[in-house]
Formats: sequence, C-alpha cells, structure tokens
Amino acid sequence: MISRFAPAPTGFLHLGHVLNAVYVWRMRRAFGDAVRLRIEDHDRQRSRPEYEAAILDDLAWLGFRWDGPIARQRERGDLYRRAVDHLRAQGLVYACACSRADIAAAQVALEDCATDAGELVYPGTCRDRGLEDGPGMTLRVRLEPSVERFVDLRLGPQEQRPYRQCGDLAIRDRAGNWTYQFAVAVDDLEQGVTHVVRGADLLQSTGRQIQLARLLGRAAPPAFLHHPLIMKPASGVTARPATKLSKSDRDTGVRDLRAQGWTAQQVLDAATSSIIAP
Repeated sequence: MISRFAPAPTGFLHLGHVLNAVYVWRMRRAFGDAVRLRIEDHDRQRSRPEYEAAILDDLAWLGFRWDGPIARQRERGDLYRRAVDHLRAQGLVYACACSRADIAAAQVALEDCATDAGELVYPGTCRDRGLEDGPGMTLRVRLEPSVERFVDLRLGPQEQRPYRQCGDLAIRDRAGNWTYQFAVAVDDLEQGVTHVVRGADLLQSTGRQIQLARLLGRAAPPAFLHHPLIMKPASGVTARPATKLSKSDRDTGVRDLRAQGWTAQQVLDAATSSIIAP
C-alpha cells in the first residue's frame, strides 16, 4: 500500500487537515508500506514558502513521519508536460479561450446536466475551433461520455458520469497553472499511489480522475476512501448551514492552537472528536 498526504501551501494547517492525516496514517498502520508527502503548490499565485515551512513543522510536531523525499508540484513541470504530450498524441487536448463568465452564461443550455452545487459544466464551445495555444488560454482534455464505477472503502459502490459533471476537463488554467484534477492524477500515477484517502468534499472529483488516469495509461485506479469532514456548526441569526473548515478559521488552526499552549495530543484529540458530517 502506498498512500499520500497532500496539503496545499496556501495557508496553515487546521484541524480538518489533521483529521485527514490521522486517517492516512491509520491506514498505513493497518496495511503497512508507505505514506508519501506531496506539497500541492500548483497554484503559484497563492502558494507561499512560509506556509510550506509551517506545514512541515506542524506535521513533525504532531508526530507524523512520511516516507521518501517530499514531492513538490512546482518542480514537476516536465512530468506534466510529458503527460500533456501523451494526451495530445491521442488527439485529446485542445486550447480554450472561454472565461469563467463565458461558461456560466452558457449553463442555461445545460439544464439537463447533473451538476454539483457551484460547479460549472464546460459546454464544449472551443472543442472543435482549432485554437492555437498561448498565454491566457486554457488547455482542456476531451472527456467522452462514460460511467465510472468504483467502490469507496467507506461509502461503498459509487457511480459517476464526469462528462455530465464538468464537461471537458481543464488541465492548465488561463494563468498557466496546472489544475488540481490534472496534477493529482499524474502524481498518483507517477508515485504509484495505491490508496487515496481524503475528505468527502472531494468525492465528486473521483470519477473524472479515474477517467483521466486511464487516458494517461493507468491500467487500474487506486482504491479510494473519503472520510467525514469536520464542520463548523450553523451560526448567526439566519441559521446559516454548517460548513467545512477553511484555512481562514484561525480558531482551528494548528499554529494558533500551539500558540495557546495546546499539546500535540490535545490537537489530535480535538480533530478526531470534533463535529463531523455523516
């Protein structure tokens, strides 16, 4: 078994990250082998070296030890370009000039698509335009209609239709950043990851990552386990619904809890005993 812990250095660790680490390392204890540490800094505009340094320090303080060298997405550009070449050789890659506003405006024509809340379905506007790639252009990969079936190790059998969820998948954005969906599929393939352990908020990404990995040459997908999330309870006079933690929640940040005098065990206990979603 090879799993991975993959934080993004766009903020400090919070209790939600700690809960994910507990699940990842718990599986390691159960099945043995390795946990890879991957810094997912594909978003160059928001990633900061001080966040990465704090993440590494907090993980060590909490007692989490990883195996092998740290992988950083900012250092893996050649790997991603080779993956694009592999997809391009199959006639699957094209340049797209659409902005997010353009895609949002086209959603009225896609009312029959089963979309996730807040997720836009790309309507294929540039699919056959033959645009030349360059600055300010998005790169997309053609996702033909498919049904992706997998068995989540916690949630059981799942069935997803990526093309109806998101349309043709962006693999590099208009700012030149490799996208999360693309980079994680390439990284999991290249690192030989056999078990992906992550929060339930990423469940809907699984089918498209399985389909993309297959296009990249992966014979069999990894096993997936999507664990519950720590949720902030509903609050305010309007009784806003519970939401997952974010990096802006300083009351759950590991840095802030350490500064208040919490021990590592108190942080671990808080993460595993907090309010969680079903």
